[in-house]
Amino acid sequence: QVQLVESGGGLVQAGGSLRLSCAASGRIFRINAMGWYRQAPGKQRELVAGITPGGSTNYAESAKGRFTISRDNAKNTVYLQMNSLKPEDTAVYYCNAEIRTFLGQFSAYWGQGTQVTVSS
Repeated sequence: QVQLVESGGGLVQAGGSLRLSCAASGRIFRINAMGWYRQAPGKQRELVAGITPGGSTNYAESAKGRFTISRDNAKNTVYLQMNSLKPEDTAVYYCNAEIRTFLGQFSAYWGQGTQVTVSS
């Protein structure tokens, strides 16, 4: 009943930029926190950045100063602007959102993932 659809991944050279988008759709009553995670081959999934409905943000140390998370509450969409990309940023990036449907409580939902590859 709820879907998160990501877009914007791709291949970029080191130092370049990418902008990821994630749109939530379905029988959504309210969205709480939204965020971006990533998982590199052989590594655990890790938080990159998160944002509350009011716009408060938090970032992983590796993302501070280079990545910016934002959201459009009217569009149920979260963005991740990634600048000064490094080869170590290569990973599958996943969108996450805490969503309450019209049926009940808040639950965590995940997007399908989008590949980001940074070449040196």
